[in-house]
Parts: sequence; C-alpha cells; structure tokens
Amino acid sequence: MESNNWSHNIVRNEATVKGIAMSATTVAVLGIKTEKQHEQPAFFVPEYLQKAGVKVVPVPVFYPEVTEILGETVFRKVADVPAVIDVLVIFRKPSDLPSHLEDILTARPKVVWLQTGIRNPEFEEQLARAGMRVVADRCLMVEHGSAMRDGIPSNL
Repeated sequence: MESNNWSHNIVRNEATVKGIAMSATTVAVLGIKTEKQHEQPAFFVPEYLQKAGVKVVPVPVFYPEVTEILGETVFRKVADVPAVIDVLVIFRKPSDLPSHLEDILTARPKVVWLQTGIRNPEFEEQLARAGMRVVADRCLMVEHGSAMRDGIPSNL
C-alpha cells in the first residue's frame, strides 16, 4: 500500500528521531558484525542497545558459520525474524541497499534506520512510499543516549 503523503515518513525532526530511538524494544540489525569485530560500529552499536535493555535480533550479511551474535539467534533474512521489528537498523553501503529492498518490504518493520554515513534517497523513498518511517544518516546509539539524557519520551 503506497501512502500519498509518503514524504511524512522520512523522519528529520530531532525530537521524533530521539523518540524513535527511545521507543525501540526490538531492533533487528542488518549487517551486524560478530564479536571478532567488536571495535566496529556494526557490533558495538547493537551491543550498546542490548545493554540498554533493547532486544537485538542479528541479521548478518556475512559469517555463514555463525548461529549466534550477542547471545541471540542469527537470522539470514529480515523477513525471517519472527518478532515484530520496531526498528531495523542497517549497516550496509548505500549501493548495497537495493538488494535488501524486497526482504525489508516483506518484513515491514515500523522504522528503517540507516546508520551514520548511509544515505540512498531512492531506497528511502521506496520504503517511505510503502508506509515505513525512515531515519537516515544518524547513529541509533548516539540518538538513544542523547534521548536518555534529555528524558525524551518514546513515540513509536
């Protein structure tokens, strides 16, 4: 179903971004790294979220031998995640995003969050037109920490 006001699904408002960060109780992480790459954002951001009480669902793109990350069962496609996904946070190059579009459209997370440095306007528009809210080029860990300090209420 395509929304006529799809541009409203592109989230830029600071308070709304922070509210989304605070609201997430289940976050799927597309492109998560393993403990061996603990110094990379694609591992330490979800690790931070898990320590903050968020349910993290790993969806790695690589590491076919890995069955658990952060003590959680790995899923190979976003659409295979059995839980309702509040936020799908993505750690992939902008040029890789279109290859995940159908999987994401099938999964229908409430929000798709592209981490810092990740923008793909065409991809973002397709998600927004499908009714999903999209946050781009923002760090979920930074926004969550900032919202906690500021006492921002959740708004999913």
